Amino acid sequence: MNYLTHATEHLDRPYFVAGLAIPDWLSVVNRKVRTRSAAAEPFTRDADPRVRELACGIIRHHEDDRWFHQTRTFVELNLQFAVEIRDQLAGDAGFRPSFLGHILIELLLDADLIAEDRSRADRYYAALQQVSGGLVQDVVNRIATVPTEHLSAFLPRFIAERFLYDYVDNQRLLLRLNQVMRRVGLPILPDSLIPWLETARHRVSAARKPLLSPQQNVSQLSFIENPKTLT
Repeated sequence: MNYLTHATEHLDRPYFVAGLAIPDWLSVVNRKVRTRSAAAEPFTRDADPRVRELACGIIRHHEDDRWFHQTRTFVELNLQFAVEIRDQLAGDAGFRPSFLGHILIELLLDADLIAEDRSRADRYYAALQQVSGGLVQDVVNRIATVPTEHLSAFLPRFIAERFLYDYVDNQRLLLRLNQVMRRVGLPILPDSLIPWLETARHRVSAARKPLLSPQQNVSQLSFIENPKTLT
């Protein structure tokens, strides 16, 4: 899941929303910093309710990702997208098609939520504006084994950038995807992919309900031995 899909049912809980985002924020500011559920669990009993909410959000993030990536619909759609992207990119046989298929499902889910009700994104950013970046960084450094000094300054930039709104437009979505490609060291994507992005957008929108249904488990898929090879 991406930021808004994780948080959309919890927008009245600012520090929980921030906790839900922390693992993904860390993948941007320092991939060596990990906030694991087991390490976060003791902080769910902290005297400070903000700390409790941050810890609970971290744990919920990992729980949500675990079931989401194992739903039948996610695995099937991820496989379809990877094959189609490979064809779109002139037979790209590397990691890029499967990686792109995975993140596209997540970004397009956020886009669908915003297209349906733009106020979801408005409320998401408004919630984060109530959060202390310094406290977030302090809690992360208490939970993680590797500290970070960049999270406090990152939070206001994340809010100011407001890139979630870009996901509803294919051209701006491609721009954001290429930012991710550069960050992870993969080749950028061509403009020729834009027409295909529109077809992917419609399919993710149509699949939103089953994608967000944790009862669908990948173990029901007989043609896949190890779903992690797709993601």
